[in-house]
Amino acid sequence: MKAVTWQGKREVRVDEVPDPEIVDPTDAVIRVTSTGLCGSDLHLYEILGAFLDPGDILGHEPMGVVEEVGSEVRNLSPGDRVVVPFNVSCGHCFYCERKLHSQCETTQVTERGKGGSLFGYTKLYGQVPGGQAERLRVPFADFGPIKVPEGPPDERFLYLSDVVPTSWQAVEYANVPPGGSVLVLGLGPIGQMCARIAKHRGAGTVIGVDLVDERLELARQYGIDTIDLREHKHVADAVRDRTDGRGADSVVDAVGMEAHGAPLLGMAQQLATMLPKPVAAKAVEKAAVDRLTSLYLAIDAVRRGGTISLSGVYGGMIDPIPMMTLFDKQIQLRMGQANVHAWINDVLPLVTEDSDPLGVEGFATHRLPLSEAPDAYRMFQKKQDGVVKVVLQP
Repeated sequence: MKAVTWQGKREVRVDEVPDPEIVDPTDAVIRVTSTGLCGSDLHLYEILGAFLDPGDILGHEPMGVVEEVGSEVRNLSPGDRVVVPFNVSCGHCFYCERKLHSQCETTQVTERGKGGSLFGYTKLYGQVPGGQAERLRVPFADFGPIKVPEGPPDERFLYLSDVVPTSWQAVEYANVPPGGSVLVLGLGPIGQMCARIAKHRGAGTVIGVDLVDERLELARQYGIDTIDLREHKHVADAVRDRTDGRGADSVVDAVGMEAHGAPLLGMAQQLATMLPKPVAAKAVEKAAVDRLTSLYLAIDAVRRGGTISLSGVYGGMIDPIPMMTLFDKQIQLRMGQANVHAWINDVLPLVTEDSDPLGVEGFATHRLPLSEAPDAYRMFQKKQDGVVKVVLQP
């Protein structure tokens, strides 16, 4: 089969690789019909190469059709149409029973001190072959895959793999009061969906911040108030001007470790990628520092007693955090990988409604064949051609 493989910093390739097979009796193999390119994939493309090997299959947003199931799989049959969440979780351990599927005890990468495994996401999270491929082996197939109806196009359901539940959790964690204000930092795929979900769930004021024209315009089309980062030296002051001088009730940071700004820290990130792999891996695991521009802005722009929800990925181990400000402002802080299955009952009705309230059918700005994945990665990383979301079709 063909699959998108990591080959080095800013280098991915579509290779011919062995077809996946049933390994455990609880496995399934699916034929992938659509698969997303995520902002988190860009961290692999740019920063986290120390935890990848050439040939690793990328991707964690797939859906498709079941081709084969193991002997102990009872809930799936060949021909079923499914979405595969990015969490690799068993569904029955201590954490899964508490709906913390991203911490699954069965798939935890204990030798790295990390939580549950993820599809297509480095040695830190299990080095599980990913979903940017023609086929995918899915462990724990009785729990993981989500069956969806025939008929509607893939894009009705594809984003159940990551974007929609990740954004739902981000807004849930943000604890937006009824009719309250929420600030979304970063209007990439997750930020766009967070803003739409916050508005759908009854936020009175939703403000989105970005510096890419197409992303700002797309947010405005969904009734989001926007702030262009290029036009405001002090963004937090602009937020306070729109929120009775207090700041936002809630802030969602949908940017993470590769925020714009902080050029010295950005240089440090790049220098780390040039080190020999064993040295770079130790540097990232023990001494990495994120570019914290977005987090600092969140802390500044949230009101006293407000909540910050981090959905953008951070990976620094010695990040300098302004604890005095966090304590003084009585800020609540929540974060973490999405627990996809915890939110499916909330979000599945929204993507099946004829009215499509979250706009999932038109969410992708680019639909490309799998063979064009290298160009898609370059375009997405450089924010070219108005790209917001890419869907690859094997």
